[in-house]
Amino acid sequence: MDTINTIGRRKRSVARIYMTSGKGNVIINKRKMEEYFPLKQHQNIALKPLALTETMGEYDIKVTLRGGGVTGQADAMRHAIARALMKIDPEHHAALKPAGMLTRDPRVIERKKPGQKKARKKYQFSKR
Repeated sequence: MDTINTIGRRKRSVARIYMTSGKGNVIINKRKMEEYFPLKQHQNIALKPLALTETMGEYDIKVTLRGGGVTGQADAMRHAIARALMKIDPEHHAALKPAGMLTRDPRVIERKKPGQKKARKKYQFSKR
């Protein structure tokens, strides 16, 4: 198997992954996964597509993460891994689609409007 390259996104986070067959090593921004995501919760979120398709430990994954926060980056990585698994074997669609792994979360920060403090917050109104 040659290298599979996919992109996953959530909010401002972008994850580019390079997946090859291997022993299950995950490198994120040239660091081990346990070092980059110290919380087990974020590790589980990122690797959930592998757990659902029962392919844990079959692929080496090299990830480049940019932008956003830790949770957004974990979700972006999850999205990219799910897309890569679909490229490898379309049979995984039955497990990944109902779990919502293939859907890109479209929620992003709303822009600030002119004449207001923030996107929705207004300056205080004085009647008199």
